[in-house]
Amino acid sequence: METCDYDPRYISGVNFFNECEYFEAHEIWEDLWTEYQGPSRRFYQGLIQVAVCLHHFGNGNTRGAKKLYYSCNKYLSEYPDFFEGIDVSKLRRELEICCGELLASDEEYPMLELDPELIPEIHLDPPPN
Repeated sequence: METCDYDPRYISGVNFFNECEYFEAHEIWEDLWTEYQGPSRRFYQGLIQVAVCLHHFGNGNTRGAKKLYYSCNKYLSEYPDFFEGIDVSKLRRELEICCGELLASDEEYPMLELDPELIPEIHLDPPPN
């Protein structure tokens, strides 16, 4: 089975994300993003914003979540469907489904809750070493 050497912070962020620890995922990915100056920089920024979007949504800040949804999609749309071990197109689709009711609302502050059944997960392929 093929494996990959990812930055440990990247893997840690994915693990936090999948544990629904979005603030922690954001923090560790932001640390990586701050140091990194290569072609994945805006990709990391997109992941950070996905985590913040879900963090806001989970905490009832629906206005902030909606804003971050559009922002993270802008960043991630710049990358191919599969990048840095992530099925980006799947992540974007699942996030759209997760935020669907929020995106459909015309209210500035819709009273909606994050549905745990719809929360996307990230599975790295190839898996880390």
